Amino acid sequence: QVQLVESGGGLVQAGASLRLSCAASGRTFSTDAMGWYRQAPGAERELVATINWNGGYTYYADSVKGRFTISRDNAKNTVFLQMNSLSPEDTAVYYCARSYKYRTILAASAVDAWGQGTLVTVSS
Repeated sequence: QVQLVESGGGLVQAGASLRLSCAASGRTFSTDAMGWYRQAPGAERELVATINWNGGYTYYADSVKGRFTISRDNAKNTVFLQMNSLSPEDTAVYYCARSYKYRTILAASAVDAWGQGTLVTVSS
């Protein structure tokens, strides 16, 4: 059974940093595209960042470009999201996403598995 388990969320002040982790299991991790989405209260789920199987391709939403970094460790079956210079606008539940069929995740339709989400709250 494919599982994605996020961790690392929490309450921080504006300007702080957090690193989210997503541990994957259930199938070969190193061949799958991975990504992070977020959903703020009252808003639709949006793509934050995505990474291909070997880390050679990454994509970031304009709102996080230059502040967030996605990476992966295929030996540990884990994908990370380093978040710097956090602002209250980054407050959301962050979801890990996994695609078996596509080389990268640029739309929710490409996602085959979701994590349960981890809450990030940034106070001003």
